[in-house]
Amino acid sequence: MTSPLRIALAGLGTVGSGVIRLVNENGAMIAQRAGRPIEIVAVTARDRNRDRGVDLSAYRWVDDMNDLATDPEVDCVVEMIGGSDGPAYNLTRNSLLHGKSVVTANKAMIAHHGMELAGLAEDQNIALKYEAAVAGGIPVIKGLRDGASANRIERVYGILNGTCNYILTTMEQHGTDFEAVLKDAQELGYAEADPSFDIDGVDAAHKLAILAALSFGTAVNFDAVDVAGIRNIMAADIGQAKALGYRIRLLGMARLDGGKLFQRVNPYLVPENHPLAHIDGSTNAVVAEGNFSGRLMFQGAGAGDGPTASAVVADLIDIARGDSGTVFSMPAGEMTCSEPAESGNRTGKSYIRFIVADKPGVLAEITAAMRDADVSIESLIQTQKTAEGSVLISMVTHQSLERDVVASLDKLSDSSSLQGAPVVMHLLSDQD
Repeated sequence: MTSPLRIALAGLGTVGSGVIRLVNENGAMIAQRAGRPIEIVAVTARDRNRDRGVDLSAYRWVDDMNDLATDPEVDCVVEMIGGSDGPAYNLTRNSLLHGKSVVTANKAMIAHHGMELAGLAEDQNIALKYEAAVAGGIPVIKGLRDGASANRIERVYGILNGTCNYILTTMEQHGTDFEAVLKDAQELGYAEADPSFDIDGVDAAHKLAILAALSFGTAVNFDAVDVAGIRNIMAADIGQAKALGYRIRLLGMARLDGGKLFQRVNPYLVPENHPLAHIDGSTNAVVAEGNFSGRLMFQGAGAGDGPTASAVVADLIDIARGDSGTVFSMPAGEMTCSEPAESGNRTGKSYIRFIVADKPGVLAEITAAMRDADVSIESLIQTQKTAEGSVLISMVTHQSLERDVVASLDKLSDSSSLQGAPVVMHLLSDQD
């Protein structure tokens, strides 16, 4: 075998510790598959004395992580610090500038700085790998960049956040409202103490922006993702969706529409006969539809030390084999920003839920606003009173322009009958 690939780990949290365990346990097999050993030579983190459940005595501790970028004994830096800017970005950029390949699990950094970092890596003919940044241990990056590379991808979409999927499927199974399930998820470790990035859709949007760039050859454009989370979904919504033959899932959705890029993270009503309707718990799943391959579905654990460490080490094996290649599906210099597609031009069915005062004339007021905006109602359900004495009204529209649905709700914005903003979710179809 040739000389080992010498790596340094920056960040020793759950994933970093998992990488150490994986390299130690499967080292001989990894060396056979990579054609040479992968050797951890240096580590760094904020707290040297913290117990991480792994023995660090065999590795050189580096107090200043920035020194790894110029360390002559390091061939590749593994960045597991997190955050779109600051230490993670600085270390990655400096490492690439000094000719060191980088493996990262940092979806926020790739979503915000991926084009710049890809250009640096390709200029130096070195690797920037990020399989672990999207969907944990699922090999979706390699699947899209390599396995589906002969296809024109028509659309890519899926369940990209395990925390949200755990909350929604638990609400579905037990009829419990959002806040109670979120609290349980935090106690079980499925949700962070501050869950905003997850439940407001930002984490999924980071991943979607990366998947869109891989799928369509367009520059990563996180700022163009239309993002909504799951905070306002009630158990009643899930019950109504089930009665209609749907399940609610937070989906990331991207496709090219006439050369314009549509990117959205929103709760969708997914038909019960669609594979994504049956993805439960914290599992992630990504669907890519190729013009020759047809529907491809990648499913598995989207987080956790084992699956994410597996993705990191798979990238290291590629680097040990000499695979640099393009960072995305084509050279970064050839990727251009596509104009964002306006969601208002899209046609589909929408689920709308209102909380209204229990008084005569409210339903007529709502239906008149729909009529005046050229939105036709396919079905309507009025449920019993809430504990506060309000009434829930849920409806599904016929095929309508999304801008018309928005216009109908704008007509109701000053209504004293509405107690809170309406919740709108789109029904997943082949047209999305």
